[in-house]
Amino acid sequence: MSELINNSDKRKELLKHMILQLHQGEAPEAVRQQLVRLMAGIPYGEVVEVEQELISEGILTDEEVLKFCDLHTQALEGQIDPSGAKEIPTGHPVDVFINENRALQKVTTQCRELFGNLKRASSEEIIPELVMELRRHFNSLMDVDKHYQRKENLLFPFLEKAGITGPPKVMWEKHDEVREMLKGSIEALSVEESVTGEEVAAMIEMVLKPALTGIEDMIMKEEEILFPMSMDKLREGNWYEIAQQTNEIGYCLYDPQIDWEPENPEFTRPDQKKNGRIQLPSGSFSNEELLALLNTLPVDITFVDKEDKVKYFSQGKERIFHRNRAILNRDVRMCHPPSSVHVVNQIVDDFKSGRQDSAPFWIQIKGQFIHIEYFALRNEKGEYLGTLEVSQNLSEKRKLEGEQRILSYTNNQS
Repeated sequence: MSELINNSDKRKELLKHMILQLHQGEAPEAVRQQLVRLMAGIPYGEVVEVEQELISEGILTDEEVLKFCDLHTQALEGQIDPSGAKEIPTGHPVDVFINENRALQKVTTQCRELFGNLKRASSEEIIPELVMELRRHFNSLMDVDKHYQRKENLLFPFLEKAGITGPPKVMWEKHDEVREMLKGSIEALSVEESVTGEEVAAMIEMVLKPALTGIEDMIMKEEEILFPMSMDKLREGNWYEIAQQTNEIGYCLYDPQIDWEPENPEFTRPDQKKNGRIQLPSGSFSNEELLALLNTLPVDITFVDKEDKVKYFSQGKERIFHRNRAILNRDVRMCHPPSSVHVVNQIVDDFKSGRQDSAPFWIQIKGQFIHIEYFALRNEKGEYLGTLEVSQNLSEKRKLEGEQRILSYTNNQS
């Protein structure tokens, strides 16, 4: 038996046979016990090869692999051996994916804790508050869409060029399932009328728990199979292209603090290779100059494009509201608490329709007077381009009196 287990071809043939047993409806627990008993560790590459072969040979269709994907993944969980996988540098695209998974798991854990709180709720009066908290967490989980988009549009094309087509296609289908379950969960949690404990319990079992399980199962598939395989198959230049395009899609609940730099010196950032300038009608900037200018303005700036996605925020020294790159390409509605989403919707609708061009607010935060104003951005034809949020702390300026005509610095530095 040991020579069978230690032989790669025989091991893959046995793995293929057992997956087919699962697909043919034979008792999953019995097959799982066989897998655990016969295979103490399955190299991650062999799992992918077997799944690819089943599709390429026409033994199973993509749809059949998708249908039973969770079943045989459950059977293999904890039995796949990731040893031999390449080390992942800090800030590398795979490192970012994994850190996003940790952030996702933190939220799914919080959701499951809230399930328990709802089950133990001693009064119907606290149920709406707990449901609102669940809705906030599920809004956060919708950020997984950016995680999946980066896999689909940046990672999968390179895997397909390497001849790995089946697993990415199946995984993409699972992404879509998770997206739909999350949308259904948020819709269920957005019910306006009060709900009873029994109704919430049914919602949790039928809608919310399957969505969390879908996210958690995908994390296992990524970290035990997809990422080790991708590190093996993709070259440094491929990863550099992925890293360069990541900001265009955005991050999921995580803002990397270190930008990965490839070891190969031929890969350098575009702004280091070219001495070009950003040309505007009234002048030009280098990238460095423009960045310094925007971050020096005494206001916080956030830009939301016409598709309602957050595309940019300034990074001044003293920010009023905390921002990190995890919000990039996120729907602006998901960046606000559920209780204020109706205000966001009204502003966006009024700007898009042309009914309004600005919306000012001012609030008191910890004794500070904060002025916030939203502006509709339009091109020369009057077409809507997006919304600009400008926030500033006016506490000190409101205290000004008289005039100051002589030079006086605002700090003690000469």
